Amino acid sequence: MKELDGREKTILDSINEGVFTVDLDWRITSFNRAAEKITHVRGKEALGRQCCDVFRASICENACVLRRTMSSGKPILNATAHIINQKGERIPIRISTALLKDESGKPIGGVETFQDLSPIEQLQKELKSRYTFEDIVGRSPAMMKLFEILPQISESSSTVLIEGTSGTGKELFARAIHNLSPRKNKPFIAVNCAALPDTLLESELFGHKAGAFTDARRDKPGRFTLANEGTIFLDEIGDISPAMQVRLLRVLQERVIEPLGSVEPVKTDVRVVAATNRDLSQLVREGVFREDLYYRIRVISLKLPGLNQRREDIPLLVDHLVAKFNRIQGRDIEGVSEEVMAQLMEYEYPGNVRELENIIEQAFVLCRGRLIELHHLPAELRPADAIGYGGSGPMSLSSMEKLLIGEALRRHKGSRTKAARQLGINPSTLYRKLKSLKMNVTD
Repeated sequence: MKELDGREKTILDSINEGVFTVDLDWRITSFNRAAEKITHVRGKEALGRQCCDVFRASICENACVLRRTMSSGKPILNATAHIINQKGERIPIRISTALLKDESGKPIGGVETFQDLSPIEQLQKELKSRYTFEDIVGRSPAMMKLFEILPQISESSSTVLIEGTSGTGKELFARAIHNLSPRKNKPFIAVNCAALPDTLLESELFGHKAGAFTDARRDKPGRFTLANEGTIFLDEIGDISPAMQVRLLRVLQERVIEPLGSVEPVKTDVRVVAATNRDLSQLVREGVFREDLYYRIRVISLKLPGLNQRREDIPLLVDHLVAKFNRIQGRDIEGVSEEVMAQLMEYEYPGNVRELENIIEQAFVLCRGRLIELHHLPAELRPADAIGYGGSGPMSLSSMEKLLIGEALRRHKGSRTKAARQLGINPSTLYRKLKSLKMNVTD
């Protein structure tokens, strides 16, 4: 391939995206100024070298988009990858490729343009930080309200009851309350009350003295003692027996515990955060849960919404989980396909955030490419196999957008101004979307 003349080089250098060309032997024949800036490689040093030696991109070995273009003759638009620049820094890029031909139409090489996505990635990180509280992720109105009051709740020592169905993140909220409190440097002790029978739970919570029962050969401190000056998290408190309710009520009223086999009460300074996936008020009406204990643990009440009540948070949660499993498993998966996201937005999530986490973790096991696709999802989320989808396929992106806009409008009783504010868009943009989606709503 002939070298570029001065006019062609000037044109290439005026483009703010990186551009380089290769011949049929994969040797770089041109390298513009923006490419130099992004890679920190001088054009003179790049010319004549194999492109993979210059770029060290994440897709060079197995998924080179320029190679696909050179093989198929078809251009590729907006693929994503990352390169390692001359300083050893990881730079995210967006790539487009095309075939180069001579005047007779014979292929003579290829051209690749690439854009540095670092500023966009930084903005995304800043946006995510706005919607993350400790390890809790959300931007829906329900979650933002919880984020607003958590610091105030944390400052006090009052007992907190967290209510929510399984998988909504009750322990995450309990840990956030502890980590934001004056007790943050003291222990946080979690106990699953439903996992132990009464006799073991009593010993686990309050400890025992040597000789209290057959196998008690030495004193054992209970969880309340271990959590002294810190926080104890009593998960699934709605499952404890009436006898245990009486013991716990005394602890909350008098702030003392009595280890099994002891005759001396021991003072305790512990903040109690309890949680349940059951309707405690209903259990009180049924006489299953003590009313006096209910009001003792429900000094401050938090109700966590199910994931199907905050669908706006699903894309954020998916990004968070993909980043988490990339870190844990040493992978470099970029995210999920549009079809997968549409399917995840439509699903009802009986297991809430925990179920979504399991779905993404399974997809990581099955995915060997850069994107999680529909066939990586569990059977109940694959349209062809799912029961109750009627073979209609995944929700389209416009349907997903319609769903989110509809929920925002319903939440704000049809007010376009308030709905637009919640969705993070201009009211005029919302009006255009309503028109294009054929949604008739009056302000």
